[in-house]
Amino acid sequence: MRMRVPSFMVDTDYSKQKDGVMPEEIIIVRGNSTLAGTVAVSGAKNSALKLIAAAILGQGVSVVHNVPLISDINIMADVIRRLGATVERDGHTLTIDATDIAKYETPYELVSKMRASISVLGPLVGRFGRARVAMPGGCQIGARKIDMHMIGLEALGVHFEIEHGFLEATTPNGLHGAHVVLEFPSVGATENMVMASVVAEGTTVIENAAREPEIVDLMNMLNAMGARISGAGSSIIEVEGVPLSSMHPCEHTTVGDRIEAGTFLAGAALVGGPVTVTGIDPSFLRMALMKLEAMGCDIEVDGDAVTVSRTRPIGAIDIQTLPHPGFPTDLQAQFMLLAALAEGNSVISENVFENRFMFASELVRMGADITIEGHHALVRGVERLQGAPVSSTDLRAGAALVLAGIAAEGETHVHEISHIDRGYEDYVGKLRSLGADVVRTVLS
Repeated sequence: MRMRVPSFMVDTDYSKQKDGVMPEEIIIVRGNSTLAGTVAVSGAKNSALKLIAAAILGQGVSVVHNVPLISDINIMADVIRRLGATVERDGHTLTIDATDIAKYETPYELVSKMRASISVLGPLVGRFGRARVAMPGGCQIGARKIDMHMIGLEALGVHFEIEHGFLEATTPNGLHGAHVVLEFPSVGATENMVMASVVAEGTTVIENAAREPEIVDLMNMLNAMGARISGAGSSIIEVEGVPLSSMHPCEHTTVGDRIEAGTFLAGAALVGGPVTVTGIDPSFLRMALMKLEAMGCDIEVDGDAVTVSRTRPIGAIDIQTLPHPGFPTDLQAQFMLLAALAEGNSVISENVFENRFMFASELVRMGADITIEGHHALVRGVERLQGAPVSSTDLRAGAALVLAGIAAEGETHVHEISHIDRGYEDYVGKLRSLGADVVRTVLS
């Protein structure tokens, strides 16, 4: 049965409020150093969010499969509902009817919750020639400036003004192709430029484009909708513009989430495993798997399944986060956790988001020995971690803190778990299926 996208994992029973405040939900982890078995990876969050935005260009009913049940998806669905679309969920399938979209303004109360909502900018400009988008919010892990979005779109003929916290975009002379070199291979800027340029007059070339698998997924969907994009997965993307009338809805299946897969595989490395993740293209994790192997893990790859186990001590490692195909910043916290229990000293350099080391102070509460110097973290391996009350500082940090609790002595209480719900479907349930002693509960 089809149903409206639910408010996933949100307690709306207001009778439980006390003094007008909802009770806090936390995750309690009792350390048992157990993770073993097989777990299926959900669809990629960072892909599905942009696929929903791309449906705006389809001007009809698009169907997207393998969409994860996470709170960020609910927010994005509500964003395009407010534009005039209808969105229905049937399990992991979203049906998006963009036929009657008539608005081009996104509401602050939704956009401020999630930075990815800025991705409606490109398709709105492509469909209407204008957009009014509230400045984005999301995890507090860095400035995440949208300058590159604006510079790239300006080259296509978009004029911007910022007024009262809103980004006003117009195309006084229409959209036209351009040759753009990005200062940095920004995922969001690449996606917005591509979604606008598919209906621009002429040819657009984007150099130093982002190469993430989720961008390839987006471009595959756009091509299925009638776009003409080549070079997906490379640093040079070429888009031959087509008339908006040539774009049509489509049916598409979201790729597996490489960060969720990497999180569970890091958990296997932490306590020994073996853990097998299924539903993922192993090539998406090439750099992470290389690092796991260097840290003493055994890796097995079989089709869309990857297995990690470890019988040797965890080895120290040096890691630098970089755009794909480099080491992903979204796995930095999980690997910092591994380094915290490694033999020897590790150095982790964060080159993508300047505030992502906030996680380190929470790990130190559990007994880790970490020193931060600028965008470098010196991690001196310790013998054990101890359970403690900790707070999720962002999405990936929250997931890593739960893993830390599994390996720690005693009990760990993880607060601010709404961060985890933004990107992991049934994280606690999946960990429990692998033998972890972990529960969600509401503080009384």
